Amino acid sequence: MNQAASDPTVQPVPSSVTEQVDAADVTLSNPKDAVISLGSNLGNRLETLQGAIDALEDTPGLRVKAVSPVYETEPWGVAPGSQPSYFNAVVVIRTTLPPSSLLERGQAIEEAFHRVREEHWGPRTIDVDIVAYANVVSDDPVLTLPHPRAHQRAFVLAPWHDVDPEAQLLGHGAVAELLAGVGVGGVQPRADLELRLPE
Repeated sequence: MNQAASDPTVQPVPSSVTEQVDAADVTLSNPKDAVISLGSNLGNRLETLQGAIDALEDTPGLRVKAVSPVYETEPWGVAPGSQPSYFNAVVVIRTTLPPSSLLERGQAIEEAFHRVREEHWGPRTIDVDIVAYANVVSDDPVLTLPHPRAHQRAFVLAPWHDVDPEAQLLGHGAVAELLAGVGVGGVQPRADLELRLPE
């Protein structure tokens, strides 16, 4: 009889574990590009955006590839003047994390900066939204991909176009054309502000 088979301390590795390890291996050798939108309208907005970018870069299995210029935007869906304006930016990343893990990381970053979800369209220290993840399409209400309103939002499209003029938003077409369609009213480039690509 095989010695290992009779040794009660030697247990076969469950196939589910083997599959997970194999899947992780495939993922590691096959990073995906994703686009993340950042917004802040409370506290030191520029410092918060930079902090979120640095936190993304510090995530295992994630590299920040490009950081957009900063835009200043009037808050969406609220009375004019009722909230501070937003600073918005877009980052392009390469990651081996699946979309669900990327979402969890984004929410952890929001919590680290004391994001409070008290009201819809309410002010927030930081908003971290996954705009697009490779060619993934998902209608999961927890994480809809691509972002269901990105094609309507100049504060996403304008900075995204800056870092990738050839970008395509899956299901909607070229970002340049979408931006031309919605216009840039209420979205001001802030050439005096700069976000750093992490070292």
